[in-house]
Amino acid sequence: MTEERIYHPMSGWFPLAVCLGGVLSAVLLFIAGAVFSSGPLMFLAFIIGPSCLIGLFGCMAIAPNQARVLLLFGEYKGSVMQSGFFWVNPFFTKHKISLRIRNFETGSVSSPEQKDAAGNVTHAKSRSTGKPSKVNDRDGNPIDISTVVVWRVVNTAEAMFEVDDYEDFVSVQSEAALRNLASRHPYDSEDHEVSLRGNTTEVCDQLRVDIQERLDKAGVEVIEARISHLAYSPEIAAAMLQRQQAQAVVAARTKIVEGAVGMVEMALDHLAERKVVELDNNYRASLVSNLLVVLCSDRHTQPVVNTGSSYS
Repeated sequence: MTEERIYHPMSGWFPLAVCLGGVLSAVLLFIAGAVFSSGPLMFLAFIIGPSCLIGLFGCMAIAPNQARVLLLFGEYKGSVMQSGFFWVNPFFTKHKISLRIRNFETGSVSSPEQKDAAGNVTHAKSRSTGKPSKVNDRDGNPIDISTVVVWRVVNTAEAMFEVDDYEDFVSVQSEAALRNLASRHPYDSEDHEVSLRGNTTEVCDQLRVDIQERLDKAGVEVIEARISHLAYSPEIAAAMLQRQQAQAVVAARTKIVEGAVGMVEMALDHLAERKVVELDNNYRASLVSNLLVVLCSDRHTQPVVNTGSSYS
């Protein structure tokens, strides 16, 4: 692993003034040498002028949350992290890296910057909107899922030298981590186990940890990873909706029956305690049946009034 080294450059204003003054002096010396046919003045102008022009290439301006990785003929010299106007060795190769917080959605496609033969940018770098990835959950059900990953570069040396393209590396590894996570959990669960739909917070925290483990070698910190889209695939969405509706109906009926049994038991206990009426086993069974029908029915019941005696 490449260890990041902080490089502290000197302020660029004094070298800039020296280089510009040297270029102006070289022009004046050249003119004077030409006028007075002085070889030493001409030679001095050819020495000072190109030297000062080369020195101007050492000036660099760094915006906030930007960094420069400095190389000298392929050897890593350090990274400039502070913002401002600086001067470094003009033979340094300066690579710009953004330290700003960035985000992307899995399933999006990035297109690189395109230039013509003259070096003019014809098509700027862009990224398409994300499309949900189709994966199978733990139970084998096809689902569409996508996530938004918020990240930033924290180690410029690793981001520059350990991976070929750290932005593409973040995209590919996040997609792989999302697919792996989706295959380890069911879409929905009734056994109080972790599911993609029912435990969103836990799943997102686990996803962030999984992505971070894959991106540690690239000098990238994952700030947040959140699922932005989660649904059954269209080919099974209707069937799964019916199953969910059936499960909801069964759960509701179970709750209704539990409540109805408790109410019937409470009614029988109160009748027995207050001695309102003495009921034999047949009448108790009939009362329980009627109460359960009234309490568990999904429609309003119609009462039937018995105008005769209780034994007719």
